[in-house]
Amino acid sequence: MVFDGLTETAVAGRPAWRHDASGVLFRRVPGGTYQMGLSDAEMAALSAHADASVMLDDAHRMRPIRTVTVEPFLMARHPLTVAQVRHWLPDYEDDYVDDDDAAAHLEDEWLDALLEALPFRLPSEAEWEYAARAGTTTLTWRGDEAPTEEQLLDRFGVEAEVAATENPFGLAAMGSLTERCADRYGIGYAEPAPADGPPVVRGGAADASPWQGCGEWLLALPASRGWQDMFTSIRPVI
Repeated sequence: MVFDGLTETAVAGRPAWRHDASGVLFRRVPGGTYQMGLSDAEMAALSAHADASVMLDDAHRMRPIRTVTVEPFLMARHPLTVAQVRHWLPDYEDDYVDDDDAAAHLEDEWLDALLEALPFRLPSEAEWEYAARAGTTTLTWRGDEAPTEEQLLDRFGVEAEVAATENPFGLAAMGSLTERCADRYGIGYAEPAPADGPPVVRGGAADASPWQGCGEWLLALPASRGWQDMFTSIRPVI
């Protein structure tokens, strides 16, 4: 496959495409059809977790289940780091992290400026959830057990740590960071989302670290969704 401005390579034994100008790595997500939303099987699996009541109470925000087909696309291997954001915004300073290899936590003018400067787009909700599920139907791609904080990641300077969090599509840290999608938020999928609604965000379990036993891991579920009300990370797609 040939993409303008990208060079095909291999990373962690998988095909990848490197954006020549910025160094951002992309993985190819194959197209397919899946059941989007919190399924009955997932709700049953959640009932085994004592701290999952908040997710069950909010299940209507992730339902009704619907069949969605997505076309193939490229998705960044992980959210943009502080150093990668500075490729487009050289003066960028992150208010939340002081590590160039950490995922950037953008808000306000910085976020608007990055979205305007990026040559890529944001994923749709459907694309993000499909990529996070990576062909699986369990609570996370690892299964129905709650992930540990160690299985999530918000810094991407150590290749072994990044590779350990890759799902079957080769995408690292899915669900770890609060990632912005292109869609506007609506409660559930029964009605179209309001055009003036806040942007949808997915993930965020590592952003809630250190955990205090309040079900923070639930943010890592592919079906979990919310709205942008503070900082956000960006995982672009092509």
